[in-house]
Amino acid sequence: MPTKGLKTYSAKTAEMEPLWHVIDAAGKPLGRISTEVAILLQGKHRPIYTPHILTGDFVVVVNAAQVGITGRKLELKKYYHYSGYHGGLKVSGLRDELAKHPDRVIQHAVRGMLPKNALARHMLGRLKVYGGPDHPHQAQVAATLKLQAKVAQPQSGGPEE
Repeated sequence: MPTKGLKTYSAKTAEMEPLWHVIDAAGKPLGRISTEVAILLQGKHRPIYTPHILTGDFVVVVNAAQVGITGRKLELKKYYHYSGYHGGLKVSGLRDELAKHPDRVIQHAVRGMLPKNALARHMLGRLKVYGGPDHPHQAQVAATLKLQAKVAQPQSGGPEE
Protein backbone atom coordinates (compact mmCIF):
# COMPACT_ATOMS: atom_id res chain seq x y z
CA MET A 1 0.00 0.00 0.00
CA PRO A 2 1.70 3.27 -1.08
CA THR A 3 2.13 6.02 1.46
CA LYS A 4 0.47 9.29 0.56
CA GLY A 5 2.09 12.64 1.12
CA LEU A 6 5.75 11.56 1.11
CA LYS A 7 7.80 12.95 -1.73
CA THR A 8 11.41 12.35 -2.65
CA TYR A 9 13.55 15.44 -2.25
CA SER A 10 15.57 16.45 -5.28
CA ALA A 11 18.38 18.99 -4.82
CA LYS A 12 18.44 22.09 -7.01
CA THR A 13 21.61 23.57 -8.41
CA ALA A 14 20.83 27.02 -6.99
CA GLU A 15 20.57 25.60 -3.45
CA MET A 16 24.03 24.06 -3.46
CA GLU A 17 26.79 25.74 -1.45
CA PRO A 18 29.99 23.80 -2.16
CA LEU A 19 32.45 23.61 0.71
CA TRP A 20 36.24 23.26 0.51
CA HIS A 21 38.05 20.27 2.04
CA VAL A 22 41.82 19.91 2.46
CA ILE A 23 43.19 16.36 2.58
CA ASP A 24 46.80 15.59 3.50
CA ALA A 25 47.99 12.58 1.48
CA ALA A 26 51.33 12.09 3.28
CA GLY A 27 51.74 8.43 4.17
CA LYS A 28 48.13 7.42 3.46
CA PRO A 29 47.42 4.66 0.91
CA LEU A 30 46.48 5.88 -2.55
CA GLY A 31 43.21 3.93 -2.71
CA ARG A 32 41.98 5.18 0.68
CA ILE A 33 42.60 8.79 -0.27
CA SER A 34 41.00 8.31 -3.68
CA THR A 35 37.78 6.86 -2.27
CA GLU A 36 37.51 9.65 0.29
CA VAL A 37 38.02 12.27 -2.42
CA ALA A 38 35.55 10.60 -4.81
CA ILE A 39 32.83 10.57 -2.13
CA LEU A 40 33.39 14.28 -1.38
CA LEU A 41 33.40 15.22 -5.09
CA GLN A 42 30.15 13.36 -5.77
CA GLY A 43 28.43 14.73 -2.67
CA LYS A 44 27.57 11.31 -1.26
CA HIS A 45 28.46 12.56 2.22
CA ARG A 46 25.49 14.97 2.14
CA PRO A 47 21.93 14.01 3.02
CA ILE A 48 20.68 15.83 -0.11
CA TYR A 49 22.78 13.77 -2.54
CA THR A 50 21.17 13.70 -5.97
CA PRO A 51 22.93 11.64 -8.66
CA HIS A 52 22.16 13.95 -11.61
CA ILE A 53 23.01 17.24 -9.84
CA LEU A 54 26.49 18.48 -8.92
CA THR A 55 26.09 18.22 -5.13
CA GLY A 56 29.77 17.67 -4.32
CA ASP A 57 32.38 19.92 -2.75
CA PHE A 58 35.80 21.21 -3.75
CA VAL A 59 38.72 19.05 -2.59
CA VAL A 60 42.34 20.15 -2.21
CA VAL A 61 44.86 17.32 -1.82
CA VAL A 62 48.29 18.34 -0.51
CA ASN A 63 51.53 16.32 -0.20
CA ALA A 64 50.62 14.13 -3.18
CA ALA A 65 54.30 13.27 -3.66
CA GLN A 66 54.35 11.45 -0.30
CA VAL A 67 51.28 9.28 -0.94
CA GLY A 68 51.62 5.77 0.47
CA ILE A 69 51.99 2.92 -2.01
CA THR A 70 51.50 -0.63 -0.74
CA GLY A 71 52.87 -3.89 -2.12
CA ARG A 72 54.99 -3.95 -5.28
CA LYS A 73 52.97 -1.31 -7.13
CA LEU A 74 55.98 1.01 -7.50
CA GLU A 75 57.62 -1.60 -9.74
CA LEU A 76 54.58 -3.24 -11.35
CA LYS A 77 51.88 -0.59 -11.90
CA LYS A 78 51.91 0.98 -15.37
CA TYR A 79 50.08 3.94 -16.90
CA TYR A 80 49.29 3.75 -20.62
CA HIS A 81 48.63 6.58 -23.06
CA TYR A 82 47.85 5.87 -26.69
CA SER A 83 47.86 8.70 -29.23
CA GLY A 84 45.93 6.74 -31.85
CA TYR A 85 48.87 6.52 -34.26
CA HIS A 86 51.07 3.52 -35.04
CA GLY A 87 53.80 3.32 -32.43
CA GLY A 88 51.99 5.93 -30.33
CA LEU A 89 51.69 3.85 -27.15
CA LYS A 90 53.51 5.44 -24.23
CA VAL A 91 54.01 3.48 -21.01
CA SER A 92 55.26 4.93 -17.73
CA GLY A 93 55.62 3.33 -14.34
CA LEU A 94 54.15 4.52 -11.05
CA ARG A 95 57.59 5.43 -9.71
CA ASP A 96 58.26 7.72 -12.71
CA GLU A 97 54.80 9.34 -12.49
CA LEU A 98 55.23 10.04 -8.77
CA ALA A 99 58.61 11.63 -9.44
CA LYS A 100 57.47 13.80 -12.38
CA HIS A 101 53.74 14.44 -11.84
CA PRO A 102 52.45 13.26 -8.43
CA ASP A 103 49.17 15.11 -9.01
CA ARG A 104 48.32 12.94 -12.04
CA VAL A 105 48.55 9.75 -9.97
CA ILE A 106 45.80 10.88 -7.60
CA GLN A 107 43.70 12.40 -10.41
CA HIS A 108 43.88 9.14 -12.36
CA ALA A 109 42.85 7.08 -9.33
CA VAL A 110 39.94 9.41 -8.50
CA ARG A 111 38.77 9.56 -12.13
CA GLY A 112 38.35 5.79 -12.11
CA MET A 113 36.07 6.01 -9.06
CA LEU A 114 33.74 8.66 -10.44
CA PRO A 115 30.69 7.90 -12.60
CA LYS A 116 31.33 7.57 -16.32
CA ASN A 117 29.23 10.52 -17.52
CA ALA A 118 29.49 14.21 -18.37
CA LEU A 119 29.01 15.23 -14.73
CA ALA A 120 32.31 13.53 -13.83
CA ARG A 121 34.25 16.17 -15.79
CA HIS A 122 32.72 18.88 -13.63
CA MET A 123 33.52 16.89 -10.50
CA LEU A 124 37.14 16.49 -11.57
CA GLY A 125 37.30 20.23 -12.15
CA ARG A 126 36.67 20.65 -8.43
CA LEU A 127 39.70 18.50 -7.55
CA LYS A 128 42.93 20.39 -6.89
CA VAL A 129 46.06 18.29 -6.26
CA TYR A 130 49.46 19.63 -5.17
CA GLY A 131 52.71 17.72 -4.66
CA GLY A 132 53.83 19.80 -1.68
CA PRO A 133 52.18 21.14 1.48
CA ASP A 134 51.31 24.58 0.02
CA HIS A 135 48.26 25.47 -2.05
CA PRO A 136 46.78 28.77 -3.34
CA HIS A 137 43.27 28.12 -1.97
CA GLN A 138 43.74 29.41 1.59
CA ALA A 139 40.99 32.05 1.23
CA GLN A 140 38.34 29.58 0.04
CA VAL A 141 39.18 27.08 2.80
CA ALA A 142 39.07 29.84 5.43
CA ALA A 143 35.68 31.01 4.15
CA THR A 144 34.34 27.46 4.42
CA LEU A 145 35.60 27.16 7.99
CA LYS A 146 33.87 30.43 8.91
CA LEU A 147 30.65 29.22 7.29
CA GLN A 148 30.79 25.90 9.16
CA ALA A 149 31.47 27.69 12.47
CA LYS A 150 28.50 30.00 11.88
CA VAL A 151 26.19 27.06 11.18
CA ALA A 152 27.45 25.16 14.25
CA GLN A 153 26.75 28.05 16.67
CA PRO A 154 23.49 27.63 18.58
CA GLN A 155 20.78 30.21 17.95
CA SER A 156 20.13 32.53 20.89
CA GLY A 157 16.70 33.64 22.02
CA GLY A 158 15.44 30.27 23.22
CA PRO A 159 14.67 29.27 26.82
CA GLU A 160 17.75 29.25 29.02
CA GLU A 161 18.49 26.45 31.45
